[in-house]
Amino acid sequence: MYWEEDEDRKECRVKNFNQRVYAVVRCIPAGKVLNYGRVARLAGNVHASRAVGYALHGLRDGDDVPWQRVVFRDGGLAFAVSGQRKLLEEEGALFTAEGKVDMARCLWDALEIEAELSGL
Repeated sequence: MYWEEDEDRKECRVKNFNQRVYAVVRCIPAGKVLNYGRVARLAGNVHASRAVGYALHGLRDGDDVPWQRVVFRDGGLAFAVSGQRKLLEEEGALFTAEGKVDMARCLWDALEIEAELSGL
């Protein structure tokens, strides 16, 4: 019984973290990106960058979360086969000759909402 209760609480925490991730990602303006680590930090867990990827991977078609705006720290794309680059280009994101997002021009600093998001 104790184990089941603990699993329920764990599932609740996971769902809450995922919801915070989605809230952060919805704030990223079109044409801008954040990396997984920054999204994790803004969602409340600096060590959960991999969990951000799991949360985004779990989205379904038609969800209102612009998942394509989350990239690797170096601008690399995680969901290239899902048309991530095409979606970002349509939003005005710029790419380097190596095919990575130009982080110098497209990285969103998120300072304007950092205090607000830390209260999620």
